[in-house]
Amino acid sequence: MTEIKLCGLSRPQDIETANALRPEYIGFVFARGSRRYVSPETAAELKSELDPSIRAVGVFVDETPEEVARLLNTGIIDIAQLHGTEDEAYIAKLRELTDKPVIKAFRMDAEDVLARASECSADAILLDSGAGSGMTFNWKMLKHFTRKYFLAGGLNPDNVAEAIRELHPTAVDVSSGIETEGRKDAAKMRQLVEAVRKEDGNE
Repeated sequence: MTEIKLCGLSRPQDIETANALRPEYIGFVFARGSRRYVSPETAAELKSELDPSIRAVGVFVDETPEEVARLLNTGIIDIAQLHGTEDEAYIAKLRELTDKPVIKAFRMDAEDVLARASECSADAILLDSGAGSGMTFNWKMLKHFTRKYFLAGGLNPDNVAEAIRELHPTAVDVSSGIETEGRKDAAKMRQLVEAVRKEDGNE
Protein backbone atom coordinates (compact mmCIF):
# COMPACT_ATOMS: atom_id res chain seq x y z
CA MET A 1 0.00 0.00 0.00
CA THR A 2 1.23 3.48 -0.86
CA GLU A 3 1.47 5.68 2.22
CA ILE A 4 0.20 9.25 2.09
CA LYS A 5 1.56 12.43 3.64
CA LEU A 6 -0.59 15.56 3.54
CA CYS A 7 1.88 18.34 4.21
CA GLY A 8 1.63 21.96 5.26
CA LEU A 9 -1.41 21.68 7.50
CA SER A 10 -1.94 24.80 9.60
CA ARG A 11 -5.58 25.08 10.72
CA PRO A 12 -7.95 23.06 12.93
CA GLN A 13 -10.15 22.30 9.91
CA ASP A 14 -7.12 20.81 8.14
CA ILE A 15 -6.66 18.41 11.04
CA GLU A 16 -10.36 17.60 11.06
CA THR A 17 -10.20 16.67 7.38
CA ALA A 18 -7.06 14.61 7.88
CA ASN A 19 -8.67 12.71 10.76
CA ALA A 20 -11.54 11.78 8.47
CA LEU A 21 -9.25 10.71 5.60
CA ARG A 22 -6.68 8.82 7.68
CA PRO A 23 -3.44 9.41 5.77
CA GLU A 24 -0.41 7.80 7.34
CA TYR A 25 1.27 11.18 7.89
CA ILE A 26 0.55 14.88 8.08
CA GLY A 27 3.18 17.60 7.97
CA PHE A 28 3.79 20.80 9.92
CA VAL A 29 6.19 23.26 8.29
CA PHE A 30 8.56 24.96 10.74
CA ALA A 31 10.57 26.82 8.09
CA ARG A 32 9.95 30.49 8.89
CA GLY A 33 10.22 31.60 5.29
CA SER A 34 7.33 29.41 4.19
CA ARG A 35 3.78 30.67 3.85
CA ARG A 36 2.75 27.38 5.47
CA TYR A 37 4.84 28.08 8.58
CA VAL A 38 3.34 27.18 11.93
CA SER A 39 4.87 27.96 15.30
CA PRO A 40 5.68 25.11 17.69
CA GLU A 41 2.86 26.34 19.91
CA THR A 42 0.33 26.15 17.08
CA ALA A 43 1.65 22.75 16.04
CA ALA A 44 1.23 21.47 19.59
CA GLU A 45 -2.39 22.60 19.62
CA LEU A 46 -3.06 20.99 16.24
CA LYS A 47 -1.27 17.78 17.24
CA SER A 48 -3.50 17.47 20.29
CA GLU A 49 -6.48 17.22 17.91
CA LEU A 50 -4.81 14.77 15.51
CA ASP A 51 -5.91 11.14 15.43
CA PRO A 52 -3.16 9.21 17.28
CA SER A 53 -2.88 6.74 14.40
CA ILE A 54 -1.63 9.53 12.10
CA ARG A 55 2.03 10.47 12.51
CA ALA A 56 2.96 14.15 12.54
CA VAL A 57 6.07 15.09 10.56
CA GLY A 58 7.92 18.34 11.24
CA VAL A 59 9.52 19.93 8.18
CA PHE A 60 12.70 21.88 8.93
CA VAL A 61 15.19 23.88 6.88
CA ASP A 62 18.58 24.18 8.57
CA GLU A 63 17.11 24.38 12.07
CA THR A 64 19.39 23.61 15.01
CA PRO A 65 19.48 19.91 15.95
CA GLU A 66 18.59 20.90 19.50
CA GLU A 67 15.32 22.53 18.45
CA VAL A 68 14.39 19.65 16.15
CA ALA A 69 15.07 17.18 18.95
CA ARG A 70 13.04 19.26 21.40
CA LEU A 71 9.95 19.12 19.22
CA LEU A 72 10.43 15.37 18.74
CA ASN A 73 11.09 14.56 22.37
CA THR A 74 8.15 16.60 23.65
CA GLY A 75 5.77 14.82 21.26
CA ILE A 76 4.81 17.86 19.20
CA ILE A 77 5.97 15.86 16.19
CA ASP A 78 6.75 12.17 15.68
CA ILE A 79 9.20 12.39 12.77
CA ALA A 80 11.63 15.07 11.55
CA GLN A 81 11.95 15.90 7.85
CA LEU A 82 15.13 17.76 6.96
CA HIS A 83 14.73 19.92 3.89
CA GLY A 84 17.84 22.08 3.94
CA THR A 85 21.58 21.53 3.73
CA GLU A 86 21.69 19.12 6.66
CA ASP A 87 24.51 16.60 6.16
CA GLU A 88 25.58 13.32 7.74
CA ALA A 89 27.23 15.14 10.65
CA TYR A 90 23.95 16.91 11.34
CA ILE A 91 22.02 13.63 11.27
CA ALA A 92 24.57 12.06 13.61
CA LYS A 93 24.18 14.96 16.04
CA LEU A 94 20.41 14.62 15.91
CA ARG A 95 20.75 10.90 16.65
CA GLU A 96 22.59 11.81 19.86
CA LEU A 97 19.67 13.97 20.96
CA THR A 98 16.68 11.81 20.01
CA ASP A 99 15.75 8.30 18.93
CA LYS A 100 12.86 9.49 16.75
CA PRO A 101 12.83 8.81 12.99
CA VAL A 102 14.44 11.16 10.48
CA ILE A 103 13.53 11.78 6.84
CA LYS A 104 16.08 13.56 4.65
CA ALA A 105 14.81 15.37 1.58
CA PHE A 106 16.83 15.59 -1.64
CA ARG A 107 16.19 17.97 -4.51
CA MET A 108 16.40 16.25 -7.88
CA ASP A 109 18.61 18.92 -9.39
CA ALA A 110 22.09 17.37 -9.56
CA GLU A 111 23.67 14.36 -11.26
CA ASP A 112 24.93 12.86 -8.00
CA VAL A 113 21.75 13.33 -6.00
CA LEU A 114 20.59 9.71 -6.23
CA ALA A 115 24.00 8.43 -5.17
CA ARG A 116 23.90 10.69 -2.13
CA ALA A 117 20.32 9.69 -1.38
CA SER A 118 21.21 6.00 -1.57
CA GLU A 119 23.98 6.41 0.99
CA CYS A 120 22.10 8.68 3.39
CA SER A 121 21.86 7.39 6.96
CA ALA A 122 18.39 8.84 7.57
CA ASP A 123 15.58 6.41 8.30
CA ALA A 124 13.85 7.45 5.08
CA ILE A 125 14.48 9.75 2.15
CA LEU A 126 12.24 12.07 0.19
CA LEU A 127 12.83 13.01 -3.43
CA ASP A 128 11.48 16.40 -4.46
CA SER A 129 11.64 18.76 -7.39
CA GLY A 130 12.42 21.73 -5.17
CA ALA A 131 11.44 23.63 -2.07
CA GLY A 132 7.70 23.76 -2.54
CA SER A 133 7.94 24.45 -6.27
CA GLY A 134 4.71 22.63 -7.06
CA MET A 135 6.41 21.16 -10.13
CA THR A 136 7.18 17.55 -10.98
CA PHE A 137 10.68 16.44 -11.93
CA ASN A 138 11.67 13.93 -14.61
CA TRP A 139 10.44 10.67 -13.09
CA LYS A 140 12.55 8.68 -15.55
CA MET A 141 15.55 9.59 -13.40
CA LEU A 142 14.28 7.04 -10.87
CA LYS A 143 14.05 4.12 -13.29
CA HIS A 144 16.95 2.22 -11.72
CA PHE A 145 16.73 3.65 -8.20
CA THR A 146 16.24 0.89 -5.63
CA ARG A 147 16.00 2.56 -2.22
CA LYS A 148 12.49 3.12 -0.85
CA TYR A 149 11.45 6.76 -0.84
CA PHE A 150 8.77 9.39 -0.38
CA LEU A 151 7.88 11.04 -3.69
CA ALA A 152 7.13 14.77 -3.67
CA GLY A 153 6.98 17.63 -6.12
CA GLY A 154 3.97 18.63 -8.17
CA LEU A 155 1.70 15.77 -7.13
CA ASN A 156 -2.05 16.36 -7.16
CA PRO A 157 -5.29 14.36 -7.42
CA ASP A 158 -4.96 14.20 -11.22
CA ASN A 159 -1.45 12.78 -11.52
CA VAL A 160 -0.82 10.84 -8.31
CA ALA A 161 -2.20 7.56 -9.69
CA GLU A 162 0.17 7.78 -12.67
CA ALA A 163 3.08 8.40 -10.31
CA ILE A 164 2.21 5.32 -8.28
CA ARG A 165 1.83 3.16 -11.41
CA GLU A 166 5.12 4.35 -12.87
CA LEU A 167 7.33 4.57 -9.79
CA HIS A 168 5.79 2.56 -6.93
CA PRO A 169 7.07 4.94 -4.24
CA THR A 170 6.78 3.99 -0.59
CA ALA A 171 4.80 7.16 0.03
CA VAL A 172 3.52 10.25 -1.74
CA ASP A 173 3.90 13.69 -0.16
CA VAL A 174 1.54 16.43 -1.30
CA SER A 175 1.15 20.08 -0.28
CA SER A 176 0.38 22.64 -2.99
CA GLY A 177 -1.55 20.03 -4.98
CA ILE A 178 -4.24 19.93 -2.28
CA GLU A 179 -4.59 23.71 -1.95
CA THR A 180 -6.82 26.41 -3.35
CA GLU A 181 -5.55 29.99 -3.11
CA GLY A 182 -2.82 28.96 -0.69
CA ARG A 183 -5.07 27.12 1.78
CA LYS A 184 -5.68 23.43 2.21
CA ASP A 185 -8.81 22.42 0.29
CA ALA A 186 -10.79 19.63 1.96
CA ALA A 187 -12.26 18.46 -1.34
CA LYS A 188 -8.82 18.20 -2.97
CA MET A 189 -7.44 16.41 0.08
CA ARG A 190 -10.23 13.86 -0.20
CA GLN A 191 -9.74 13.48 -3.99
CA LEU A 192 -6.03 12.90 -3.49
CA VAL A 193 -6.50 10.22 -0.86
CA GLU A 194 -9.24 8.52 -2.89
CA ALA A 195 -7.03 8.51 -6.00
CA VAL A 196 -4.17 6.84 -4.12
CA ARG A 197 -6.40 4.25 -2.45
CA LYS A 198 -8.13 3.47 -5.74
CA GLU A 199 -4.82 2.97 -7.54
CA ASP A 200 -3.58 0.72 -4.75
CA GLY A 201 -6.72 -1.34 -5.12
CA ASN A 202 -6.04 -1.82 -8.82
CA GLU A 203 -2.63 -3.37 -8.28
